[in-house]
Amino acid sequence: MGIAPKWRMVALLWMVCWLNYADRQAIFALFPLLRGEFGVSNVRLALVGSSFMWVYALFGPVAGWMGDRLPRRRLILGGMCMWLVATAATILSHSFWQMVVLRGLSGLAEAMYFPAAMSMIAAYHGPETRSRAMAAHQSAVYVGTMGGGILAALIGERLGWRASFFVFGAVGILILVLVFGFLKEPAKEAAPAAGVGIGPALRATLMQPLAARLVAVFMGANFVAMIFMVWLPSFLYGKFHMSLTTAGVSATVYLQVAAVAGVLAGGVLADRWSRRWRGGRMWTQAVGLLAGAPFLFLGGWSPTVGVLIAALVGLGVCKGIYESNLWASLYDVVPQESRATAVGLMNALGWLGGGVAPLALAAASERFTMSQCLSATSWVYLLGGGVLVWNAKKAGARV
Repeated sequence: MGIAPKWRMVALLWMVCWLNYADRQAIFALFPLLRGEFGVSNVRLALVGSSFMWVYALFGPVAGWMGDRLPRRRLILGGMCMWLVATAATILSHSFWQMVVLRGLSGLAEAMYFPAAMSMIAAYHGPETRSRAMAAHQSAVYVGTMGGGILAALIGERLGWRASFFVFGAVGILILVLVFGFLKEPAKEAAPAAGVGIGPALRATLMQPLAARLVAVFMGANFVAMIFMVWLPSFLYGKFHMSLTTAGVSATVYLQVAAVAGVLAGGVLADRWSRRWRGGRMWTQAVGLLAGAPFLFLGGWSPTVGVLIAALVGLGVCKGIYESNLWASLYDVVPQESRATAVGLMNALGWLGGGVAPLALAAASERFTMSQCLSATSWVYLLGGGVLVWNAKKAGARV
């Protein structure tokens, strides 16, 4: 028997998500090479990552609003084509500010993907399989982050940083062909929302207390995630004197492989708990953040590589459990006709926080050690976990 259409759709979207996150992590693994070529400080170098995040965030609400009103397949394909143009231009760039602008264009392209993709998955998957489907898709985030960091470091160390983007662009063309040929909209679904402006649509999400708190927690969790994504390779390169390739591999493999296990486990657990409690998906997320806080503290404090690996594995599992229900929890509390808009808003605000993170750590590390700064992020997880417990109790009537 062939793969059921609803899971084949998840597989196709998984490839697009993998490409997006491989591209995002690749640039961070190449920071030592970019610093050498352009001769910039850590604070200025952080602008390369932050420009992507800020443009991605600013366009996110518009992309979400479009995802509730336009064919989602076209939005996904259009974003991929725009990304390929930005990638080709990156290969040809020869100045620091060109890199900043082109990373911003990549953020614009990738912003079109997530709201449309999550809405499409929700259209194919009802509440009984939604967490598992979205968790399976979320695993692409970790595999892509891992693959992007490793491939970029390996290629960059041997052939230069431009060769890395050439390889990702070639892979992107292949995935574009597959998505164009096989991704389909669901056969039966409610007509797209019409007549509601973007302002009222966004306010409707923020005025819903359960949704607003989920957005606030995601902002904090993404702030932490971006700090580790951007600066962990450089932290290992400096503190443990690893090579560029070893630092890129170590910063991604342990954390991301563990996150795949965590996200799949979290999806299964949340589908079970949500059948018993309306706040079951939020309880799952709370467990992930509260259990992950000690591993965050240990990650920055680690005196040896062995302790660091243990911390990254534990953090990865807990991070995956939390992120397995980012969008499924949101869909439990927002109307069906506003799903893409809600995802666009949550993604936007989360990445605005993420865009501040690289600069915040770079500035803080001039006064404190990077180890101290990384460990301090554990407080963000503790606070977020507490808010999710509150949210789950509010959602909380037994089904």
